[in-house]
Amino acid sequence: MALTSLPAQRRFGETTRPDAWWAQPVLVFLGLSTFIVYSTWAAFQGNHYWLEQGGANYLSPFYSPEIFGNSPHAIFGPKPGWWPTWLIFSPALFVLWAPAGFRLTCYYYRGAYYKAFWADPPNCAVGEPRKTFLGERSFPLILQNIHRYFFYIAALFILVLSRDAWEGMWFTDLAGAKHFGFGVGTIVLIFNVIFLGGYTFGCHSLRHLIGGFLDEPSKASSCAKGYACVSCLNRSHMLWAWTSLFWVGFTDVYIRLCSMGVWHDFRIF
Repeated sequence: MALTSLPAQRRFGETTRPDAWWAQPVLVFLGLSTFIVYSTWAAFQGNHYWLEQGGANYLSPFYSPEIFGNSPHAIFGPKPGWWPTWLIFSPALFVLWAPAGFRLTCYYYRGAYYKAFWADPPNCAVGEPRKTFLGERSFPLILQNIHRYFFYIAALFILVLSRDAWEGMWFTDLAGAKHFGFGVGTIVLIFNVIFLGGYTFGCHSLRHLIGGFLDEPSKASSCAKGYACVSCLNRSHMLWAWTSLFWVGFTDVYIRLCSMGVWHDFRIF
């Protein structure tokens, strides 16, 4: 009987791949780092997150739904009296944890930032700096399993952002009456819902919930159709993930710069 042995573990960065395998994790690192830095900065500003100039009615998705705040969109009014005086107040702190948790535990993003930030591994068939593998069965990575619960919350956020896009179609004139219209900001808000919806409803968790839990989805026609629909979005999950990430950041930038007077929202009709 012939004896065989496992190949020796690769040293960190060692590979036989002839391509530029490092390019993808570097780009992911730069892209995610840029978004994290900007979104954190924007979340702590607490101002310039809504626009009323020219009768517009726009609210940044970083601050929606606005639980407490200074804009007309605030559900329960301004900063509550029980808020600690030593803690910076921003309406975004009440809501950003939900979409952040959904993306952080996302199956696609896990693979992306494991490679880009932890080099675990740096890329497929490339040596990593660790000699042990604990997986996601121990703390803290076992918390990744709550992704399906973050999906429920993220789906509700799509409804909230859809309402924001709808309200962005109504402009207030000088007499205080509202009229249906479209501005550039309206289109920005609509695309934000489309991109985030494509990312959210292409989620692996939804595919499991809607039909993936069945051994034979074809025997349940409604589940089979739903499974096929979600799978269609899921096949481009990476594209939806990056497009929605860029656009939700751009939406905040657009509303912020218009609110500051740097940009001016063009009224189409």
